[in-house]
Amino acid sequence: MIVLFTDFGAADPYVGQMHAVLARAAPRARVIDLLHTVPNFDIRSGAYLLPALAAEFPAGSVFVGVVDPGVGDERLPIMLQADDRWYVGPDNGLFKIVARRASRCDTWVITWRPQNLSASFHGRDLFAPVAARLARGDWPASVPTTLLTPNGDWPDDLPAIVYIDHYGNAITGLRAARIEMAGTLAVAGRQLQHAAVFSAVSPNMPFWYENSIGLVEIAVNRGDASRALELKIGDPVQVVA
Repeated sequence: MIVLFTDFGAADPYVGQMHAVLARAAPRARVIDLLHTVPNFDIRSGAYLLPALAAEFPAGSVFVGVVDPGVGDERLPIMLQADDRWYVGPDNGLFKIVARRASRCDTWVITWRPQNLSASFHGRDLFAPVAARLARGDWPASVPTTLLTPNGDWPDDLPAIVYIDHYGNAITGLRAARIEMAGTLAVAGRQLQHAAVFSAVSPNMPFWYENSIGLVEIAVNRGDASRALELKIGDPVQVVA
């Protein structure tokens, strides 16, 4: 199984071009479009979303992660094996949290190159073909490494909004299991109480809950939390005792 995780969007041709490469190079592999609306250029948000989403996939899955505003610069192409799943993409921090939380993680710098490599589309020309090779058991040329590019002091859990879905629900980088469920969440000058499900609060009432991938999420019952609370990607949140 090959899983795509990018900021390419669904309206442009880039995802389709990657599918074409994968269909040609690994025709027997199932390809899943996990998310193509990672906030644009936002490596950090992607880094906290990816491990929560990846947990649903079986061992042996190959993730192609492309949030790559530095494509064409000196950042290296890498592949990781973290807890029996594979990750292929740029060494720019996108896999930092996946690697940190894994019980075991091995990393390689990809030295294989295609005959034609666009300077601006490594997702199609480099990362997709490497993922196809891994999916079919054909090891790509690579060199082991123990180093990943540092990205400042990124915490184990990120107290900030990393994704807003089309309902207006705001997902944070906080794992709900790491905080007290009875706690109050402070965001955008408001303090929100916890509820287990939407129906536990009145319509149009904001609250926070543990979402289906284990992250703290801010919502409004039958409403749009991002509009009601004027939330945006990167807004900080605080757990109030």
